[in-house]
Amino acid sequence: MSLIVAAVLLAAVLVFAVVRPRGLPEAVAAVPAAALAIALGLVSWDDAWAEFRELGPTVGFLAAILLLAHLADEHGVFQYAGRAAARISRGDPPRLLVAVFVTAALTTAFLSLDATVVLLTPVVLATAARVGARARPSAFASAHLANSASLLLPVSNLTNLLAFAASGLGFLAFTGLMTLPWLAVIVVEYLVFRLYFRADLRVREQPRPDAGNGPAPAYALTVLGLTLAGFAVVHPLGVHPAWGAVTGAAFLAVPHRVPPRTLIREANLPFCAFVLALGVVVLAVQQHGLESFLAAIVPHHADLLGLLAVAFLGAVLANLLNNLPATLALLPVVEARPGLLLAMLIGVNVGPNLTYVGSLATLLWRQILHTHDAAPHPRDFLRLGVLTVPPALVAGVLALWVSLRLAGIAD
Repeated sequence: MSLIVAAVLLAAVLVFAVVRPRGLPEAVAAVPAAALAIALGLVSWDDAWAEFRELGPTVGFLAAILLLAHLADEHGVFQYAGRAAARISRGDPPRLLVAVFVTAALTTAFLSLDATVVLLTPVVLATAARVGARARPSAFASAHLANSASLLLPVSNLTNLLAFAASGLGFLAFTGLMTLPWLAVIVVEYLVFRLYFRADLRVREQPRPDAGNGPAPAYALTVLGLTLAGFAVVHPLGVHPAWGAVTGAAFLAVPHRVPPRTLIREANLPFCAFVLALGVVVLAVQQHGLESFLAAIVPHHADLLGLLAVAFLGAVLANLLNNLPATLALLPVVEARPGLLLAMLIGVNVGPNLTYVGSLATLLWRQILHTHDAAPHPRDFLRLGVLTVPPALVAGVLALWVSLRLAGIAD
């Protein structure tokens, strides 16, 4: 009975997060559900508090990186990226797709998938119109790469942050192991996109008037570069990367004299509360049967078959539960084995490209396209997901297997 009640609470939270009635934040359902789980004794207060303390630094980093991305946008970083993509494409749709892939992959890796979805997607749509290319290939690329290109750095995705905190790996070690999988997944995505959108990429439309070419936002790009370098430097010293993100955000905020109210709004505190509350609700499901079930089916060795099994399991759970609760559910089972933990990340980061409900970022991307009169067809999303996700998972896992062997990590 406890498992049924916990599962109902989790389902209610996830349905609310997907539907978001009247645009209400996800925390409106998650916080009461977490409180109810504690009140009903599904999770003890001590366990809930321990979960809050474990997730706290990661959630703090999430708030800081969201703020950093917003301030980068205020400095014109994303508009500059759009102008650079337009210039590189020279009006050629296939070249534009390459430029969008590179821009979206780097944006996702360095500024998180939320920056790609919220800030880069509108720029991508405008850039396609500017050069006279159909928007569909570039628009779908921003959604897919927001998920699959988030494999590279611990800061690229909330799922990465959670796994990084549990892994015991250093910042550079994590990045080194995930570089080959990151590249492999992006290459597979690009090849499938060229095939799937071949008709769109042959069409040339009337370009819209050129918005001009402004100077590069040198100050903002310098701050972002130093912030990224700081992540790698401070972690071995025992300093949480969140402080690096806060410092970078402060340097970007000062020249524009951003009001404190704006800083608080862009840190998205309701979403941070959602993550903390969701952690408690998932913990209730774990403690009443899910963790023991996953422990029974997850492989115990990080050989190639074990890595593939965990990656595909992560992808399935991401599309059933959403990738964030899937990560929270799988972490206790795989955190003792770095290879399996990183394979899980490939699954929960690439897998959401199969369905809309796989990640909250994808749902947000769909909303953004609706507001720009470029609503994606669900059939297109599913077809493209079926073509990209399985081969991307296999390519990413094979690359991870090679990385683990090169690094001398057998399990």
